[in-house]
Amino acid sequence: MEIERKFTIKKLPDLSNTPASHIVQAYLNTDPVIRIRKEDDSYYMTYKGKGLLSREEYNLPLNEDAFNHMLPKADGIIISKMRYRIPYQSHTIELDIFEKELEPLILAEVEFDSEKEAHSFLMPDWFDTDVTMDSRYHNSNLSKGITPPLQDS
Repeated sequence: MEIERKFTIKKLPDLSNTPASHIVQAYLNTDPVIRIRKEDDSYYMTYKGKGLLSREEYNLPLNEDAFNHMLPKADGIIISKMRYRIPYQSHTIELDIFEKELEPLILAEVEFDSEKEAHSFLMPDWFDTDVTMDSRYHNSNLSKGITPPLQDS
């Protein structure tokens, strides 16, 4: 089960010493969500169930050949982004800076162990709007060209 909240950003924190990964992901299907992803040198396929705050999520390992075989079969745009992992309280903020067609979109996601924990989360001052319940900010919808309003940064 994945429990996460998603936020737009007011201003970027200092990322100079923050670990980052380059992610390329594409969607073979969006209902249910079936995604393939390359993160640095790792490859996997993900199934995600329905939901906004909480939903089922299963990851299966892939190899590079399988990823490259499926990539041309994907629908919509291929999402490319840099992901920065920022420790915050007892959590990790995953800050995604989108590239190419989705630039200048920047989103932050925080995962939780329970919905109660998710609802009690106090966001840092550099976060802007909680967009968890706005499906336009789901990557599967972004891949279809559904463009949410961009924040001013």
